Amino acid sequence: WFEDRGPNCTLLVYIDDATSRLMHLHFTYAESTFSYFEATRGYIDSHGKPLAFYSDKAAVFRISNTKATGGTGHTQFGRAMFELNIEGICANSSQAKGRVERANLTLQDRLVKELRLRNIFSIEEANEFIEDEYLPRHNAKFAVEPKSKTNLHKEATGYDLDEILCLKEMRVLTSDFTLRHNNIWYQLEKKQKTLVFPRNEIIVQTHLDGRVTLSRGRTMLYFHEIT
Repeated sequence: WFEDRGPNCTLLVYIDDATSRLMHLHFTYAESTFSYFEATRGYIDSHGKPLAFYSDKAAVFRISNTKATGGTGHTQFGRAMFELNIEGICANSSQAKGRVERANLTLQDRLVKELRLRNIFSIEEANEFIEDEYLPRHNAKFAVEPKSKTNLHKEATGYDLDEILCLKEMRVLTSDFTLRHNNIWYQLEKKQKTLVFPRNEIIVQTHLDGRVTLSRGRTMLYFHEIT
């Protein structure tokens, strides 16, 4: 995207199927669950919750091992969309999601040139330029009027996006009230808001800002790292 002026990166594209309007663009270093969480947070903050997201069958969106016998059957992204009551639809081919494929071709032509003309070579600058300048001009040229002007996005009121758009992994509490996650040991404090026992399943949440929190059900737990 930055040619030889900056790092390799990926552009995540959200497009309205009814109007071909680009709803949200987000440059990131690589496609990952975290990058899609970050981009989706930006989308919801700007527009609210859509009825559905239509995507390809990348591992972020779909469990590829159909013979798996463990787990929830959802990816982390799929779990988050379920909690937000947003339907996830995986396309069977690139042709089936033709609007976003065609939009990518247009962006790879026009946006690359726009970034070059402005000598933009960082992800931060590019995301700011897209939001403030590029999207309004692109949509004015390429978006079409919908048959119905009813906006089906819903407010995300009542949803804690920080608690939903994060990685959630299960760990079993040991007899000394510790657990291990990503090679770090965590010790639960003696005083808690709820009863906790050895062998309880604890949810470890890794948030977009890097914070780690622990919970039992919906109750947050007090803990500290063991050094």
